[in-house]
Amino acid sequence: MLKELLTIVIPCKNEGINIYDCVGLICKQKEIHGIKIIIADNSDKEESMWWLWRTENDFKYSVNIDIIKGGYPAKARLDGSKRVNTPYILFLDADIMLKQRDLLEKISKEKNKDLITVPFATEKKWNWVFRLFDLFQILSVKLGTPFAVGGFQYWNTKSYWECGGYKQDELFGEDYSISHLVDPKKFKIYKTDGVYTSARRFENKGVFYMFWLMIKCYKNRKNPEFFKQHHNYWS
Repeated sequence: MLKELLTIVIPCKNEGINIYDCVGLICKQKEIHGIKIIIADNSDKEESMWWLWRTENDFKYSVNIDIIKGGYPAKARLDGSKRVNTPYILFLDADIMLKQRDLLEKISKEKNKDLITVPFATEKKWNWVFRLFDLFQILSVKLGTPFAVGGFQYWNTKSYWECGGYKQDELFGEDYSISHLVDPKKFKIYKTDGVYTSARRFENKGVFYMFWLMIKCYKNRKNPEFFKQHHNYWS
């Protein structure tokens, strides 16, 4: 059973129905019964808090849900990871939908990797952006600085802590800040077309802005102060 191997940590703030759908699809994964899901929530909207309550109530017989206080993604993931006692940990965003039902079961068999991520699918008119990101991600590996989006990071827990864990004072690019420390030979992009997410980041910020920030992350990979600024990402 996956519950002996894996704990899932989900940062969440005002995600509304997304958190319900996300956990609902996790519950449909093979060998998932009883797995621990830590939701680090920082919601302040009544509707979102209601969806969180419903998520805990409706799925409590399928998975073990633990709701803790959240914050910015880095702090939420860090606080969640401190409660993990399994050999592996999956950081999953609340708007990431696992539609391939045997995905976690198959990834759990990859025993020789420190960090695994996946490609994403989204609305048709925005899928080309993710395919460009796939190329950027492959390039990052060749450059020796793997880039795994925080929306799906499947870590060997021991390796995660050896890389220092998430840093709670990082407000931006915290996913690259930690993933680029992984040995490229121990990093894998698991091929699947069964992981869906919304294109809201591109719609809100624009494609050029997002890729420009990724390039800046790479240039500042050895500059810790860069990641402690939000760069207007949350505005």
